[in-house]
Amino acid sequence: MPTPSMEDYIEQIYNLIESKGYARVSDIAEALAVHPSSVTKMVQKLDKDRYLNYEKYRGFVLTSKGKKIGERLVFRHELLEEFLGIIGVEKENIYGDVEGIEHHLSWNSIDRIGDLVNYFKTDNRRIEELKKTAEENENE
Repeated sequence: MPTPSMEDYIEQIYNLIESKGYARVSDIAEALAVHPSSVTKMVQKLDKDRYLNYEKYRGFVLTSKGKKIGERLVFRHELLEEFLGIIGVEKENIYGDVEGIEHHLSWNSIDRIGDLVNYFKTDNRRIEELKKTAEENENE
């Protein structure tokens, strides 16, 4: 299993490849606010651990293992954003909160949050009731 830092890189690489068709060291460095040399070191580690195939000066592509993990990481991130939105977290806090918690939850917890999101989405009245409860609690 990848470390939280590895997950950040895999997720970013996956997102860049999905949106642009490729991921460059400079794009990853900019997105993660790190030095290109740090990206190169991590890319080499991800290659060693078979999350991607890297050829010096030629670039890299995710392996099937890396792509599968990337898809799961993006799913986790999007699910947590949706969950925090449903429970009423202010939009400007959602991204930072997700970044802060996503690596600290087990996949079992993620799956249960997914169940809860689906529970709320199957009947919008549930979301409205939750909002009403939150408003009542704020007014106390």
